[in-house]
Amino acid sequence: MKMTKKVLAAATAALTVTAALAGCTGGTSSNNSTAASATQADAGKVYNVGICQLIQHEALDAATKGFKDTLTEKLGADKVKFDEQNAQGDSANCATICNQFVSSNYDLILGNGTAALQAAYTATPTIPVLGTSITDYGTALDMAEWTGVSGMNVSGTTDLAPLDKQADMLKELFPDAKTVGILYCSAEANSKYQSDTITPFFESAGYTVKTYSFADSNDVAAVTKTACDESDVLYVPTDNTAASNTGIIDNTASASKTPIIAGEEGICKGCGVATLSISYYELGQKTGEMAYDILVNGADITSLKVESAPSVTKKYVKSRCDAYGITVPSDYEAIEE
Repeated sequence: MKMTKKVLAAATAALTVTAALAGCTGGTSSNNSTAASATQADAGKVYNVGICQLIQHEALDAATKGFKDTLTEKLGADKVKFDEQNAQGDSANCATICNQFVSSNYDLILGNGTAALQAAYTATPTIPVLGTSITDYGTALDMAEWTGVSGMNVSGTTDLAPLDKQADMLKELFPDAKTVGILYCSAEANSKYQSDTITPFFESAGYTVKTYSFADSNDVAAVTKTACDESDVLYVPTDNTAASNTGIIDNTASASKTPIIAGEEGICKGCGVATLSISYYELGQKTGEMAYDILVNGADITSLKVESAPSVTKKYVKSRCDAYGITVPSDYEAIEE
């Protein structure tokens, strides 16, 4: 009797195992087929990425190039298509461009510049939106309690170099100056943010500070002239309108012999003497890496932390420093002119 039970148990176990193996074999075949199809689908996937750049100037151009180069390198040139459009500094154009991207159901949208980012996330609550060349995401997204993560379909990179260090740079180069004028575009919220943030650093260093804001390109020359007449040295933050009008600013500042510390290298090259700057190309590269992580690895953009540039560098324009008789410390790097 005990033997019979053992035989029956063994037979039952054998049948169970056989059935299980048969089931597993069938399941594996089906799963392998599904996985193969998914792999083939992924292999054949071409990603469509819309790029809305607020305006054309050196910094934003470099960020766009870094983004495209990195994503192309990671995906392959035949696996990604870019629809790159420039809004010519007009926020209404940004909205039109981004709405077109959404209508085309692109896989991801890059907003290069604050107005471009704002237009992109306003246009869609679902398509992943990455920003680059954004100074402060709390300001851009109108979030009073900014933690570094948006909690929605938005993330990206910030171009904000340490403002306290920029103030230290001005003090290092102009220790005897009494007045600092901050020149920026009043239509750019991030420029006002920089102005408000850096002012206490200048004041604590002993400077009298006054802000000078122009509404758009039309009054850059007049406002710059007033700022130069009333200031020993000017500070120009990362500002798209200023960046696209550096020639006008330079002509006015040079005529009045008023040196300018700039928030980024492109503005510095156009009208400044020195800057504590990031590489916008590297910033774009970092954004491209984030895009790849979202598109290919399935990263959840709602929890992706906004990233900063890898490094900052002290840089100067030799010709202007020589003209002003400025002695530049050895840890500064000359900007190629």
